[in-house]
Amino acid sequence: MRAAAIRSHVAALPGATLSVQWGDDHVYKVGGKMFCVMRPPGARQQSISFKTGDDSFPILTAVEGIVPAPYLARARWVYLDRLTRLPAAELKAYVTRAHAIVAAGLTRKRRAELGLA
Repeated sequence: MRAAAIRSHVAALPGATLSVQWGDDHVYKVGGKMFCVMRPPGARQQSISFKTGDDSFPILTAVEGIVPAPYLARARWVYLDRLTRLPAAELKAYVTRAHAIVAAGLTRKRRAELGLA
C-alpha cells in the first residue's frame, strides 16, 4: 500500500487531526488523543504504529515485521516496519478500528462535538 493512500484514509476519518511531533513524526489524533503514527512523507522507510484491541494485539504481533510498539506496547499499540506487512484493505480496517477505539474513550460531550455520537 502506498503511504499517500493510507494518509488519505486516516485523514478522512471523522474528527481526525494531524500533528507533527517528536521531530517529524506524523501523529493522527481524534479528540486530542493519538490513534496512529507514521513517518513523514518522503521518509526512506514508511512505517506505521497504531492502537489495537486486546484481541487483535496478539494476532498482529505474530506476523513477521509487526511488533509491540516501543513505549506504547502496554497500551496495545503495534509497529509495522513496512506498510506492506498487511494487505491494503486490512491495514485500512485496523487503522479505522484504532480510530474507533480511541474515540470510544472520549467523553460523550467530546464525541458529540466531533460528530461521533
